[in-house]
Amino acid sequence: MTRTDAGLRRGLGVRDAVVVGLGSMLGAGVFSAPGPAARAAGSGLLAGLAVAAVVAYCNAWSSARLAARYPASGGTYVYGRERLGAFWGYLAGWAFVVGKTASCAAMALTVGAYAWPGQAHAVAVAAVVALTAVNYGGIQKSAWVTRGIVAVVLAVLAAVVVVCLASGAADAGRLGAGPPAEPGGVLRAAGLLFFAFAGYARIATLGEEVRDPARTIPRAVPLALGITLVVYAGVAVAVLGVLGADRLGHAAAPLADAVRAAGAPGLVPVVRAGAAVAALGSLLALILGVSRTTLAMARDGHLPGALAAVHPRYRAPHRAEAAVGAAVAVLAATVDVRGAIGFSSFGVLAYYAVANASAWTLNAAPRSRVVPAAGLLGCATLAFALPPASVAAGAAVLALGVAAYGVRRWRTDRRGR
Repeated sequence: MTRTDAGLRRGLGVRDAVVVGLGSMLGAGVFSAPGPAARAAGSGLLAGLAVAAVVAYCNAWSSARLAARYPASGGTYVYGRERLGAFWGYLAGWAFVVGKTASCAAMALTVGAYAWPGQAHAVAVAAVVALTAVNYGGIQKSAWVTRGIVAVVLAVLAAVVVVCLASGAADAGRLGAGPPAEPGGVLRAAGLLFFAFAGYARIATLGEEVRDPARTIPRAVPLALGITLVVYAGVAVAVLGVLGADRLGHAAAPLADAVRAAGAPGLVPVVRAGAAVAALGSLLALILGVSRTTLAMARDGHLPGALAAVHPRYRAPHRAEAAVGAAVAVLAATVDVRGAIGFSSFGVLAYYAVANASAWTLNAAPRSRVVPAAGLLGCATLAFALPPASVAAGAAVLALGVAAYGVRRWRTDRRGR
């Protein structure tokens, strides 16, 4: 295996890169997001899924082109820095690291809630420690674990789809039935469903650990996104066909309720176990992505320089991984952040907005700018279609990052005089 000058090992081919993307996207969200999305969109749930898929495709296209040009750890932090300037790269990195650290804690607590509800915090901390140790051992070990997780989750989702569609409870007439769809509701549903697709960025974030990135990343990103879209569409149609939009919108555990209504209550524990495994997969990929962006920001002095170290044997950013793991473990042990991370949704859309703006600069030909322009518009639209509390929290977190950047620049300028 070849290594980069910075010391990270290029161990991922197309198949492993696709698996990492699937592990990120096929998370616990597919087991829970259909409910609130149906509540927001009513009969327009499938339209909301289509809007989310279009925005995700635009973001994926932009991210893949940029990752092929800049195959370094950090994803949009690097792209924004190289194409738009240091500030925009920093803003994307800040939104990602802060927002996704909270998302990691929320995902760890989701694992705990599914696996052992009475000891959710303890299980969450154990999950974070175990997955941080896996990541510490290098990208190849993480890919092996993710492969097993993805296989389990796909098997569970396939079982849900088959059981629902083959049951007498399924009715195609329910797909368009329910409360009338309004444009605002469809956009809110798209905003909720969009984050189920957001994991393809993990492939780009790991660009420094992908073999032949100019060829691998543009192939892996659309493959992972396409497989996920097919899976999500199948799940949405199956669950809607059994429950309908109204019942689905009030379901706390949509997939479990659907298989129960389809006459297979024995499958409910399997669905719960699948959700726990899916949350583990998302958590593993999130820690990978946050630690790599932390590494890139530490290299540029935005975070402590010690976090830029690379392990001489495992060729992984071990200090960044340990720091991220410690921060997530503390949050998971002390705070229930599952209901308080609206700013993460806003931050992720800001992150992808910077990616699309960066891709806009790659080629001045009007045809080449259609997709990044659509992606930028889509990100802005979905961001401001989120609930007002999420928009306010997200804007506040970004403003805090801007203030921190300004203070650092002021101190640097003073020392330079």
